[in-house]
Amino acid sequence: MSRAELDAAGIRGAALRNSYARCRLLNARFGRTYFLATRLLRPDQRPAVHALYGFARWVDDIVDEPGTVDPTVRLREVSGRVAADLAAGRSGHPILAAVVDTVARYRIDHHLITDFLFSMRMDLTVTEYPSAADLAVYVRGSAEVIGLQLLPIFGTAGPREEAARHAAALGEAFQLTNFLRDVGEDLDRGRLYLPLDELAAFGVDRERLDECRRLGRSDRRVRQALAHFIARNRAVYRRALPGIPLLAPDARPCVTTAAVLYQGILDEIEDADVDVLRDRAIVPRGRRLAVVAPAVLHSMTRGLRSATARRPRRRTEPGRSGTDSPSRGRS
Repeated sequence: MSRAELDAAGIRGAALRNSYARCRLLNARFGRTYFLATRLLRPDQRPAVHALYGFARWVDDIVDEPGTVDPTVRLREVSGRVAADLAAGRSGHPILAAVVDTVARYRIDHHLITDFLFSMRMDLTVTEYPSAADLAVYVRGSAEVIGLQLLPIFGTAGPREEAARHAAALGEAFQLTNFLRDVGEDLDRGRLYLPLDELAAFGVDRERLDECRRLGRSDRRVRQALAHFIARNRAVYRRALPGIPLLAPDARPCVTTAAVLYQGILDEIEDADVDVLRDRAIVPRGRRLAVVAPAVLHSMTRGLRSATARRPRRRTEPGRSGTDSPSRGRS
């Protein structure tokens, strides 16, 4: 299926095709929700989406899963390579080749890539955020720009500026859901993405969160604080979702499905009594498939109808109808 997608997108050259395939593998392995949603896109759109998500996953791993090389040094090297390759319009790197090609094909603003890298560098030094305003700086580069990167690939059916505003909001909403889902794992990495001042309003501080993580259970104050953040997250979804009708029709099922599945994570957190400090909340596979399968079937049916409508009609001989039946003019 990957080969068919690359052919549909007109991607040529073994090295470039291998780069796209590698990004697709990263998306499939680590971004299960997003990868499922991409099945609803046209085949020619999928490689570019895989390239951007694969790149984001690759950089995120440099920060979260340090290897033998200091992540600060590694990320500085990557940032320099990205800047040089974007300026050149091509790359020989096994992952960046697809990213640079996608940016060039869809004329994606370079600053949307460099802003993402800036937020990733923040993860190496910033371990907590005093307020929502402080966190917003990180979210802008780590999530909002992803929605803006995808907008040229999806296309718009409404005002581009308005669609961009909603796309950024949806990126924010997805990221806030990630923060809630991953509170425990982030604490294990020494990071906290919930604003300290809002936690304090519920009598919660970082020490209390660390203690609950160690014990494997939340207390009443922590659950109240997390319920507050869930409510705020849902409000961001309500602000973002009106932008979906502003996207090109072919992109709407994909984005709608991703939004439904991600809001399902919030449902799972609530169903678990907001106890994310013990287990990571995930949408069960059956529920994911129940959401995606009908949308995929609808998308396939729509594609077949579209292909049939585009099929050229057979030319007819003079005196013959389009169905090869005798002319009605004969007596």
